[in-house]
Parts: sequence; structure tokens; C-alpha cells
Amino acid sequence: MQTTIQPLPRGENPFSNRGVRLDASGIKHYEELPESLVEMFKRWVDLRPHVEAVSEIGGDRVTFRQLWDRSARVAGGLRAQGIARGDRVAIRLPAGLAWVYAFFGALFAGAIVVPVNTRLTEPEVEYVVTDSGSSFVFIPGDTLPDGEPFVLEDLRWDEIAAIFYTSGTTGFPKGSTTTHEAFLTNCENMRRALKLPLENDGEMRTLISVPLFHVTGCNSQLLTMMYLGGSSVILPALDLAVLLRLIPEERISFMVTVPAVYALAIGHPAFASTDVSGVRRVGYGGAPIAPALVHRLKAAFPKARVSNGFGMTETASLLTTLPHEYAAEHAYSVGFACPVVDLALEGVDPVSGVGELLARAPNVTKMYWNKPEATAQAIVDGWLHTGDLARVEPNGLVSIVDRAKDMINRGGENVYCVEVENALAGAPGIAECAVVGVPDEVMGEKVGLVAVAAPGATIDVPAVIASLRGRIADFKIPQYVAIRETPLPRNPGGKVIKNTLRRETEWGKPLR
Repeated sequence: MQTTIQPLPRGENPFSNRGVRLDASGIKHYEELPESLVEMFKRWVDLRPHVEAVSEIGGDRVTFRQLWDRSARVAGGLRAQGIARGDRVAIRLPAGLAWVYAFFGALFAGAIVVPVNTRLTEPEVEYVVTDSGSSFVFIPGDTLPDGEPFVLEDLRWDEIAAIFYTSGTTGFPKGSTTTHEAFLTNCENMRRALKLPLENDGEMRTLISVPLFHVTGCNSQLLTMMYLGGSSVILPALDLAVLLRLIPEERISFMVTVPAVYALAIGHPAFASTDVSGVRRVGYGGAPIAPALVHRLKAAFPKARVSNGFGMTETASLLTTLPHEYAAEHAYSVGFACPVVDLALEGVDPVSGVGELLARAPNVTKMYWNKPEATAQAIVDGWLHTGDLARVEPNGLVSIVDRAKDMINRGGENVYCVEVENALAGAPGIAECAVVGVPDEVMGEKVGLVAVAAPGATIDVPAVIASLRGRIADFKIPQYVAIRETPLPRNPGGKVIKNTLRRETEWGKPLR
């Protein structure tokens, strides 16, 4: 008999729920959102056509009007090539203005955008393009489509706007569908949770140093700035010296990145002489953060509100936020649920209070593209089973205590152990192996491999690592390798007991 899932009490949740309504299913929605990303964009074209919208370091600067006009020409070019409403269009471009033109050009044409991780290997890219059924691919070096300006302005809240692919626990990624309402809900979640100004006349400026194919760079920075009428400054490749120089030069007021980048930036020799007085918001997330680093962030950016954020590809980014007032004393927590987000725990351990975290909200994906079985397993009665194990305090603070999906979080990049283990099948000299996360002060975790040699064989570590190159993305390749003399610890069902493995393994120096 199925048990009805009950949302957890919100406790001391400080976020405003003004203008929130319930639908017939009990899901909360913001009442006053634009109908689509196109309508959102058009508002600022009408109100502030000459305000800078996006700039690319080493490239051009464009206003809202210029960005609209160029994107409309890209849309016209796509339509001329037969792209119609609902067709999928993949973007393989690096972060920059061309990526933004491609994103909005595809939306203007009525297409569904498929951002592609630029670090994937060719076979991995081919899977994403084929699985999504993309009819057109934006490829680096190619000229952007150009045609008579075209904008489809009758897009709706519930239409799919994009498909972001997640890493797959079985070696095959899943396409998480994102509606226009999901994108816009995340923008409003960001505004309320981080106390971002809505009427800012362009002085709200963010520096995007994370990839645009990630929901952080695309949804919580680029689109949130568009939603607020602010400006996005895109740094195509992370360079700490350049990043620090840009903070005062570009009048950056809002920063978002993973803890590892903040740790490296604060420790950079140029930081002491960098004027950060204009920075008013410092957001971090995507990886665990040490409490000591939170204190360092508050000291390094004394005029900024610092906040932790937690979310997933499947939630269009933000689910919870730890506000500035709680950041230092509750650094272990990812904060409170956003205003329209309901959380629940399933399978709660009566002693520890830990259970699997469930979420429902308009920013939660409705389905995985082409994956009905995976959809049915992950989304039940509107509740997303996140695969994360969590504890929720009576005051509403959420703490993620483990990852049920056996995932390594390497500086914000998700690495699934099974995917790497599958790639290691047949590696020279290995009888059995397991992949686990190795704690790292800067990256949060790095990829570790524990291997047992086949009878009579020795493991040539460089050869094993070489066998992975070109088959999986470089950030998934193990940086630590430990050779074990005894078999891997397993439970009666034959599954490797990774907690025991982590405890028993002594790691040497990293390979790189």
C-alpha cells in the first residue's frame, strides 16, 4: 500500500511566499512570472534597450536590443534550415556570446535547446545528440545561422525549453527536461533567496566563470541576470589572475562559483590588492564547503552577503539556500527550501533522522527525455527522488549527509563511480576495482581508484590511466590509485562496501 508523502514543515524558513498559489496537485507556483523566457527577455528590450546585457571578455559587448536582434537573426537562419517548434537543437559551443546567441536563437525559433558539456569525448557527445534527436548542432568554428529576423512569441509556461544531460549511473546520461516555468521559477528563487534587486537599472553585474552548459552558469547567472535586467560578464576560460582583475574593472556585484575557485582566488597573490568593495553577493554551491572557508569568504568580501545553494540539473538549479545570517554558524547546511519548493524525507532512519530527500516544485523536471522507466523510478506523484541522503532539522535547515547515487563531486563536476568502473572493465592487469571519492581541501573530492591485480599480473598504473583517455571525460579519470593486496570488501549480495573501502584505503600522492 502506497504511503502518501507529506511535505516537511518549513520551520523558521525566512523566505517570502508572497504571490504564491497552490495548483490542484498541491504544487506551489509564483503568480506573476512572465509566460516564457522570450517574454522575460522582451520586457527589458522594451524598457532598457541600451543597457548592456552580456559581454564576453576578449569579445564584444551587447545591449538588450543588440542581443535580441542578433538572436532573432539566428532564429531566422534556423527556421530557414527547417527547424520548427519542438525540434531539438544542440549547442557544443564554448562559453561566450556565440553560446548566448545560439541559446536564445533556438528559443526564438521555437526549438528545445540541448546544451552539451564541452569536456565530453566524441562518443559521449554523439550519445547526447542522438538521444535528444537534435536536428541541428552548433559547432565551434562554424558560422552561426543567419536569416530574416524571427521570434516565436507565443511560447507557454509548460513547454519544454531545454534538455540538460546528467551523468549516468549506468554509463548512459539522462536528459532532464526544463520548462519555461522551471527556468523562470529558478530566477525568482534566486531573487528571493539571495535578496537580489529587481529594479536595478543594470548595475547588477555577475561574472560567469563556470560553464554555460551547467545549470549554475546558465540558469542561476545568465538567465537570472536577464530576469533582473542586469548584466552578465562571461569569462570564457577560468584564469584566476584575470578573474581578480575583472572584479573591479567590470564593477562585479554578484559572484557565483564552486568553493574550490573561491579558495584558490582568496589564496592568490593578487587578491590582497584587488578592490572587492563593489561585490554585494557571494554565492557558492555545487560541492561541499569547509566551515573555515565560509569564514574566510566573509572576511575577504566584507560588504557582501554570502550564501550556500543546493540544487540539481533536475531542479533547474536551486532547491535550497543558506542565507547570509546562517552561513557561518551553519556551514554544514545547504539551507532552507525556496518559497515554492516542498521537501520530504523517505525511508527515514529512526536513530539518525536521515532519509532520502524528495522535492516537488514547478522547477522540478517532469521527465527524462526518452527515458520513461527512469522517469517512473525518479518521479513519483510529482515528487523527485533526489538520491541524496539528508537530515532536516525542526527549524527547516537541510543537511546533505551522503549521496545515495554513489557520486563523486569533484569541484562541482559530478562523477558517477559506476560510469568510471564500467570504463575500467578490461583494463590491463586489473581483476576487480572500485571508484570512490577522495577528500580534497580545494576540490571537495577527487576521483580515487582502488584496484586488485589479476592472478600473476601486476598493474601498470600509467597504462590503466592511458586506457581511459578518449573514452571518458578527463575530469572523470582517477587522480588517486591504490593497489590492494586483498579482495574488495563485499556484502552478502556481492556489492562492494564502499564505506569500508574508504576507511581502509591509504592514499599516496595524486597522479596529477
